[in-house]
Amino acid sequence: MRISLAALMLAAVPALASEDIPDQYPQSPLYSKPVEVIPHVWSAIGATAPPTYENAGHNNNLSFLVTGAGVVVINGGASAQLAEALHAEIKTVTDQPVVLVINENGQGHAMLGNSYWVDQGVEILAHVDAAAEFAEYGPQILEVMRRYNRDRAEGTRLVAPTRTFEEREVIELGEMRIEVLYLGPAHSPGDTQVWLPEQQLVIAGDMAFHERMPPIFGDTVTADWVETWETAFEPLGAVYVIPGHGHPTNMAQVRRYTHDYLVYLRGQIRAHIDAGGDLTEAYYVDQSPYAHLDTFEELATKNAGRVYEEMEWE
Repeated sequence: MRISLAALMLAAVPALASEDIPDQYPQSPLYSKPVEVIPHVWSAIGATAPPTYENAGHNNNLSFLVTGAGVVVINGGASAQLAEALHAEIKTVTDQPVVLVINENGQGHAMLGNSYWVDQGVEILAHVDAAAEFAEYGPQILEVMRRYNRDRAEGTRLVAPTRTFEEREVIELGEMRIEVLYLGPAHSPGDTQVWLPEQQLVIAGDMAFHERMPPIFGDTVTADWVETWETAFEPLGAVYVIPGHGHPTNMAQVRRYTHDYLVYLRGQIRAHIDAGGDLTEAYYVDQSPYAHLDTFEELATKNAGRVYEEMEWE
């Protein structure tokens, strides 16, 4: 199954995913069946809703590269069962073995499936900060997953990345040059991008969103995220972008709904602070241009409050 690049990459407005869309692949723990985005680059697109039992925690994108000398997987998955389901799909595409898993950050849907992959003898690579985040919060992350995933959490245990990097790791494998990059602070500690320069495709991780609202965490510094975007991420010159959540698209789309959203929200909060507004009122600054995004109801007020707390002392 091949996605039409003309429709997928060049559309001016995204085909928005809804939280009400049911599981698209009910015979598998995966929310959707992997599709070939461009030749040899595949992605199983997760739900844009929060993780639930119904989507088995598959609410991020699980991608893989078929290099000719082995398969590289991007994201361990939210559980061992989800990782196993992805592996089963990989085996229908190629008989090449999985030789490396890259965790795009230290969150559960990136790392909780590591236990399955390590049991297959596969190395796990992550940024040093993402590994530290998972080491500190892993037990809590696992407990949260067990609560929503119940029997689907069976077999999952905490397994750290087997190796880490700090700025960049270049992998020459088969017919592909794969650059694993840390471009700077963004959404969460150790956010990692996988750049394929010859294909002009970036697997952006949580640097970039477009169908769901970007979540801003308590330790997210939005000024740094914007700077990293402008000085390092967009200058890559990617034609194709596989975001951390949502369908593959182009740079203009993710800029509009990530970079431009952050700049817009910071502008709203700056005007609110300059007018003498307090935190209680900051939660309700106008974010209506982004109200159509999935998870708006869950995240908009939280995002505003966190940006206020960040900017109050800038």
